[in-house]
Amino acid sequence: MDINERAELAIYLKAHGYNCAQAVTAALAHDTELDADFLNKVSAGFCAGMGTMEATCGALIGAGMIAGARTEGAGTLRYTRRLLNSFKEKCGAVTCKDLKSLQEDGKPLCPCEDCVRNAVLAYGEIME
Repeated sequence: MDINERAELAIYLKAHGYNCAQAVTAALAHDTELDADFLNKVSAGFCAGMGTMEATCGALIGAGMIAGARTEGAGTLRYTRRLLNSFKEKCGAVTCKDLKSLQEDGKPLCPCEDCVRNAVLAYGEIME
């Protein structure tokens, strides 16, 4: 499965009961040695900007979690900084509050489905 297919898988998972962080960690779980059920549990609290919509997007957090697992913590900060920059370029912001802010057309800056897609694609750009 290539990174575009993984991005589509994340969108599917988001639409079927996973939160943004869970959808991204599940779609990228292949890149770790961690159990998918474990990833689902540890990413459960990182939705809606950590539950308040004020903080970092859960999809971006999920990608950062997988980067940390893949690198075993070695140099992860460098990768997560690049993930953040790529995600921000694609989505226009990094906090849930800003991403969900309604624009002049009445639509959010970046809907959750696009955040999930863009987090997976940013991960693919940075980590592959």
